Amino acid sequence: MKVTKFWLGQESMEERGSTSISDNVLELLHQGVSFNTTGSVYKSTSGSEFEFSGSPSEKAILSWAVLELDMDMEKLKQSCTILHVEAFNSIKKRSGVSIRKKDDNTINVHWKGAAEMALAMCSHYYDFSGKIKVLDDVERKKFDQMIQGMAVSSLRCIAFAHKQVQEEENEGEQVNKILKDNNLTLLGLVGIKDPCRPHVNKAVEACQYAGVNINMITGDNVFTVRAIATKCGILEPNEDINSGAVEEGEEFRNYTPDERLEKVDKICVIARSSPFDKLLMVQCLKQKGHVVAVTSDGTNDTPALKKADIGLSMGIQGTEVAKESSDIVILDDNFGSVVTVLKWGRCVYNNIQKFIQFRLTVNVAALVINFVATVSSGQVPLTAVQLLWVNLIMDTLGALALATEKPSKELMEKPLVGRTKPLMTNIMWRNLLAQAFYQVAVLLTLQFRGKSIFGVNANVNDTLIFNTFVLCQVFNEFNARKLKKKNVFKGIHGGKLFLAIIGITIVLQVVMVEFLKKFAST
Repeated sequence: MKVTKFWLGQESMEERGSTSISDNVLELLHQGVSFNTTGSVYKSTSGSEFEFSGSPSEKAILSWAVLELDMDMEKLKQSCTILHVEAFNSIKKRSGVSIRKKDDNTINVHWKGAAEMALAMCSHYYDFSGKIKVLDDVERKKFDQMIQGMAVSSLRCIAFAHKQVQEEENEGEQVNKILKDNNLTLLGLVGIKDPCRPHVNKAVEACQYAGVNINMITGDNVFTVRAIATKCGILEPNEDINSGAVEEGEEFRNYTPDERLEKVDKICVIARSSPFDKLLMVQCLKQKGHVVAVTSDGTNDTPALKKADIGLSMGIQGTEVAKESSDIVILDDNFGSVVTVLKWGRCVYNNIQKFIQFRLTVNVAALVINFVATVSSGQVPLTAVQLLWVNLIMDTLGALALATEKPSKELMEKPLVGRTKPLMTNIMWRNLLAQAFYQVAVLLTLQFRGKSIFGVNANVNDTLIFNTFVLCQVFNEFNARKLKKKNVFKGIHGGKLFLAIIGITIVLQVVMVEFLKKFAST
């Protein structure tokens, strides 16, 4: 993030520079930035550059104040004493601090927060020359237009406000001033550029292509959010402002439960939200049967992360509380990784389905052939050792072959799986029964006609049945690779591990039949 706009009064200060700011306003701005922050400024080891800590927006403001306004944070902290701190409130969208200057005992109250909310607390403002002017309705409307103009340009708007408190007031009255005083003087407005991460548009497009709807819930100004959401591809560029796709948090939480359920599917963006709004959104979506994932990095979003079906926290900016409450930690804080999560989630689910289909086919075919042969002739064509080989070795290798398939683009084209949809689909049952019927038909033909067809004795015929049964499973692994597609060999060259396991299985079968005759009864 970076501060790209600075308004002092109704003058844009990009061209004028910090030298044109009056000394008293510059000092107050330095105080407001230095003390009303959770970040810090450090000099790098080389001594020529600065390093900044804190949230991205705090770092942007600190770097702007140090590099553009020549702020000396250490010197300021030595010249003033902090009396009271009002931490940032996600509902009020602002934070406050009161300080006392050591040289003249002047007490100043500083506020910083969402521009339109801070503006509502102000009755006066400083112009660029340092004069205090009355903030009447006409002037207030001009400031509103300035804030809206920055927001439409996808800038995050932050306002600084100030009030001098009478020094004879006691500490309790000073605290009360911070909490309730509205007669503040506007110091200035800054616009912070919060650029979209590279490739975020492609990530959003990939999620939407996969059938996943994306909602943005944030505390920013509604115009800022609309601009960013449009850039990201969450909103259409020509989205009607009255379509219901964009709501403000207060409006959303004031709906009745029935109204929320009715509108929740249309909402794409919630601006000026509180953590409770995110929780409400999750509850409503789950109530309507949706599977919900939540991404967050803040402690306040812990209830939403826990309530969601899948909680995803950020590994770099995320708090430890958020990480503990989530199911998945995104190590690079990149929304593009959500697409990776989606791909691998579908891949694992699809691979489990493949193996279940393969495994059940083996079991059904083995059960039917042994049962029919035993009832008809009193003999079992597949011995206990041979069945053990099929179950322990074939299925273990088969699981490795089918479970190590990597995600493909086709997975993102598949329709979403509902909450109540069974793991065994109708297509899987079709494949299983058709393949099992084919194997049983071939094996029973060998059981009853194999000796006459090939001119062999009973022992060789049993070996023929065993070998055919195993090779049926080897080739059925190719069928299991694709649950729906007719071309089961598509992408086979990319599955080197799959081909290696198939080769190992065939080699082990040759060893079993040709060299372990006594052990395997072949």
